[in-house]
Amino acid sequence: MPPAALCSSSISNAYIAGFHNHPISFSLPSKPDACRISKFSGLHEAAQLSCTINNRLSKYRTWDAKATKTAPKRGFAVTAAATGPSDGFTQDSAVKVMRRILETPGVHQGPACFDALSAKLVQKAGFQFCFVSGFSVSATQLAFPDVGLISYGEMIDQGSQITAAVSIPVIGDGDTGYGNALNVKRTVKGYIRAGFAGILLEDQVSPKACGHTKGRKVVSREEAVMRIKAAVDARKESSSDIVIVARTDARQAVSLEESLWRIQAFADAGADVLFIDALNSKEEMKALCNIAPQVPKMANMLEGGGKTPILSPIELEEIGFRIVSYPLSLLGVSIRAMQDALSSLKSGRIPPPATLPSFEEIKEVLGFNEYYEEEQLYSISGQSVNLNNGAGMNEKRGSRIDESTFTLPFSLETNNAEQTNEREQNNSKKGEVEVVTPYVLHESTSEDARNPFSGIWSRSLRVKVTASDGFEKLDVRIPAGFLEGLTNIVPGFAGLNLQSMLDEAAGSQKGNLEKGKKLIDINDRIGDRIEVFLE
Repeated sequence: MPPAALCSSSISNAYIAGFHNHPISFSLPSKPDACRISKFSGLHEAAQLSCTINNRLSKYRTWDAKATKTAPKRGFAVTAAATGPSDGFTQDSAVKVMRRILETPGVHQGPACFDALSAKLVQKAGFQFCFVSGFSVSATQLAFPDVGLISYGEMIDQGSQITAAVSIPVIGDGDTGYGNALNVKRTVKGYIRAGFAGILLEDQVSPKACGHTKGRKVVSREEAVMRIKAAVDARKESSSDIVIVARTDARQAVSLEESLWRIQAFADAGADVLFIDALNSKEEMKALCNIAPQVPKMANMLEGGGKTPILSPIELEEIGFRIVSYPLSLLGVSIRAMQDALSSLKSGRIPPPATLPSFEEIKEVLGFNEYYEEEQLYSISGQSVNLNNGAGMNEKRGSRIDESTFTLPFSLETNNAEQTNEREQNNSKKGEVEVVTPYVLHESTSEDARNPFSGIWSRSLRVKVTASDGFEKLDVRIPAGFLEGLTNIVPGFAGLNLQSMLDEAAGSQKGNLEKGKKLIDINDRIGDRIEVFLE
């Protein structure tokens, strides 16, 4: 049995932060017995919720279907929503969770998100699912109104990023299906691959018009029903159980009676959730819920002013709705917050702390701490770099290599096919890469005894490369004999006779080869400064 909760004051489907960072949702009975409900005076007004939990909730993510079925029909439905990354949360598991939500008594709230970050915030707030609003995606991705300009491909791309970021079900806005019945089938299959747990399809003509606005027209009854049938067929062909939310805009385009007829036909065609957009009154909302009572109904609370009255979750539950969307809350407050922030910056002030999270808070939301913890699982003590093929050095700014990560098992030898093959076999076992030069850099001769630089090959060199803006690209110590091998990762060395330059530098030092002496100091073709010091 799930932990029992004794509550003195609540609202339907209120969300609170649970133990061990697991948000808990409580679905309140519509006719409470032992529980006493305080009067709800606004959609976004918080009600105090005090409760005692008998067992630790850390081991509960979701109750299994059996436990849900055996729970009291109008009792508390408790769900601990996952707050971690979406690893392992597949489209199939998302669908199962979404269907379990639809089977659970009470009204369930689903804010509309528009990108991965907003979806992640919805999950962190403890909501069990969310919508991807075509209105909001069109606004944030295109800065265009919701008039059919957003495409199937753009919604798939955005949806894939959103579903990958969260571990809660996501219902995607499929608009008109982007064409005829065959387009609808392609859209449903694409949304399944993108990870959506549900898809909302409507019966407007294309290009569509935004809900609660003028100019809406709907397709014929036959074509509208055929879209839903095509969606059901696509679901079967994909061996998926994606939730199909059927929407009609006939209330504003034709009449209430026409919208009710279409809703019944959508239910007969196999839709899982029924939705009439832009209902004008509470009575019309009740009329919707009286149609096909066995099929869950969806309400749409258009914040900021629309044709449908804004009702509290308790009122929606009493009417008979199962899920409710809030399409503009996140987009609307984001627009206002950005406008206020830009106004502050324009006047020479940064946004006040009350409206601007700290950098630490932003990092926490984005998961920096989790990233660092996981990064430690794969940390290594050192990293081998192959100077012969350029591995380990990116020429772009920000690619610094220092001696702490530059470990090389050097050995000077000539290059031939047999030795190369042997080295590659050994390196694959040791996890290290050996630096190989195409020829012997220096061979001892009788002249070496008289050469002031003859001892250089037993010494090490420090090679430093600094960009024109002062950024240090490279600072590494290597045996002198391998200086030529750096040509592959430091293009500035290409074409230079390094041995001649070292000989000339040694001659100018007249045998004074003390540690730290600068032997080479040049600027290459791209403006990088190359310095070579004797170690």
